[in-house]
Amino acid sequence: MNKNWFEEKIKKFSSIGGYQKPELVEDSIKLDSNENYVIPKQFQNDIISFAKKNSDIREYPLGGVERLIDTISKFIKMPSPMIGVGNGSDQILDLILSNFASKQTKVLTSNPTFGFFEERCKLYNIPLIAIPFSDNMKLNIKDFLKESKNADILYLDSPNNPTGFQFTKSELQKLVKSFTGLVIIDEAYGEFSEYSLSSMVKTQNNLIVVQTLSKSFGLAGLRLGYFIASKKFTETFMNVLQYPYPVSTITIESGIHALEKSKLMKDTIDSIKTERKRIIETLQTFDAFEVFDSKANFVLFDAHGAYKRIYSALAEQGISIRKLGKIGNHDGCLRVTIGTKEMNSKFLLAIRDLLG
Repeated sequence: MNKNWFEEKIKKFSSIGGYQKPELVEDSIKLDSNENYVIPKQFQNDIISFAKKNSDIREYPLGGVERLIDTISKFIKMPSPMIGVGNGSDQILDLILSNFASKQTKVLTSNPTFGFFEERCKLYNIPLIAIPFSDNMKLNIKDFLKESKNADILYLDSPNNPTGFQFTKSELQKLVKSFTGLVIIDEAYGEFSEYSLSSMVKTQNNLIVVQTLSKSFGLAGLRLGYFIASKKFTETFMNVLQYPYPVSTITIESGIHALEKSKLMKDTIDSIKTERKRIIETLQTFDAFEVFDSKANFVLFDAHGAYKRIYSALAEQGISIRKLGKIGNHDGCLRVTIGTKEMNSKFLLAIRDLLG
């Protein structure tokens, strides 16, 4: 082997770039990362206090994952043997790709799709067949059905990040049933949408539905994701592919307590959906924007040539949103998270003042 193989590997990996996290802006109204600020801070304090009282972090969390899975099972009404957990849904997706895909495996997805997934495919040299969005940020199911015969893995984030698009349930069910390879449906924003495909796992052995507590429960910092899949896949994933202790004791206990208080989460989702409608309708009143429908906890809009100016002007006022730029034929895309009513009002007021 070449003596410089280590340096060459580093050079190769550094050229990939990696997933681009949003800029850290101190003391800003944070509407750039799709986090859930609507769920009360006291909720977070309560579950962390509960976790501290019920944890001894000197010990490995033996039996903890099993208790967590049993609680998730009750929450989503699916059998425990069909549920696995991970250190955020990112880690679950990474383990699936690194063990089930290769240079010879073609992945069918949308363009754009979840940035982390795209970057992981680059890291593992996995070829992508990416179907572009239309000018109104929608996907054509016929394009996916046509290309499905050329792919080994189908990956769709439903709803999509960053567009907020979601196929109708019947369309996506049709696509999943027709696909003969591995199907990964990423429902990170599923609670904000109109449906989930998790129940299809009972009849589709090739389907994996990935979900998370980061968005709906506002637990992004705890890094707790889970998936629903066939019993055979789940057993193999958890016993062979997954780390022996994939999530911490504090995360386990916090997750269990949060899931037991799911009514608060559901009330929060209703509030976010109401505010989402308000933001879409208000942004649509400005001729400067093209606003796209969303089934997630964010809204994508095209500010055209003014997008950099609007992004910077908002930042100067202490409001952080996501600057995306070119998506398909749209060159000035911005994405704003749905925050509390007060946060959203400050954002909309700032937009009004900017556009006058």
